[in-house]
Amino acid sequence: MSQDVVWSPRRSTIARDTAELESIIAVDIGGSLAKLVFFAMDSKKLVFETVETEKIALFMRMIHDIIDNHYQGSQSNVRIVATGGGAYKFHDLLCQEFPDVIEIARLDEMECLIKGLDYFIHEVPEEVFTYNDLEGEHKVVPEHAKVYPYMLVNIGSGVSILKVDSPAKFTRVGGSSLGGGTLWGLLSLITGAKTYDEMLSWAHGGDNTHVDMLVGDIYGSNYGKIGLKSTHIASSFGKVFQRTAPTQKDLATHSHTIANGTDDIQLRNRKFNNSDISKSLLYAISNNIGQIAYLQAKIHNIPNIYFGGSYIRGHLMTMNTLSYAINFWSNGEKQAFFLKHEGYLGAMGAFLTFQNKNDDLGDERRS
Repeated sequence: MSQDVVWSPRRSTIARDTAELESIIAVDIGGSLAKLVFFAMDSKKLVFETVETEKIALFMRMIHDIIDNHYQGSQSNVRIVATGGGAYKFHDLLCQEFPDVIEIARLDEMECLIKGLDYFIHEVPEEVFTYNDLEGEHKVVPEHAKVYPYMLVNIGSGVSILKVDSPAKFTRVGGSSLGGGTLWGLLSLITGAKTYDEMLSWAHGGDNTHVDMLVGDIYGSNYGKIGLKSTHIASSFGKVFQRTAPTQKDLATHSHTIANGTDDIQLRNRKFNNSDISKSLLYAISNNIGQIAYLQAKIHNIPNIYFGGSYIRGHLMTMNTLSYAINFWSNGEKQAFFLKHEGYLGAMGAFLTFQNKNDDLGDERRS
């Protein structure tokens, strides 16, 4: 999937001799996805691309194609700026694939995330929005004086929660190992899904009430005394155990192998469809992230929470679940915000770090 936005640097790129122009390809290689940002001279736009990290060879090919198609096939004027864990894990591979670039620089992941988010908040029109099922998407124009402090909940393979006081001051205040990698891993194990988008598609058409135990399943109605509706999830996957006891017919048919548990698991899985399972687990992970985010925002007295990372993928159900969790736990006192380019915060921040240096160098040469 590709997205682009018009790039408006501080100075005119056209004013510089093309031969001396240094081109930047910024990459953010995470545990699940590899993202990149580059400036396309022909369209004067930033272009955003992503591929699964396990297909790292394809990602390298993508960078080669960008150099061939946009920079006359010459590595000598290209600087590759890398962030994320893969900036270290795949550094040798990057050096091997691109031996003639100016440099392969590695930048701090958290600093890049904040720099990228600040740029999207302040500089890109219609980037920030809120979402819930009742009101749909609502564009937001943040008031610059009221932006800080805010909280960034970056959801990739895992979750990092950052408290941001200014563009240069931030602290990692928490996180969780239960993130996008958890959802992807468990669903691929349970359902056999091959891609994250396939899982999200299944979740969209699923009914989690076939899998989850609701408050109404326990009490028969609402539990109004403590503010729980009958439709609230009491136990994710809570109905699975209840509905998996084998019948006499099942025992007779599978008696030769049911003792070792293998057929028992297969028998259990046939009672639930992939769509319902996908929706249940998506709710479980998203609700957990939403509650952790709320608790950190409460501890640090922060009203505005920005959700970023490739876990979201512009998926309406995911955004609605996160929004609902923040609104529910905070009694409407805190607000969840989303971004059009939520998965590219780190890559954008890496791009900006050296683009700004590029701009300064160009200004010095012309003075």
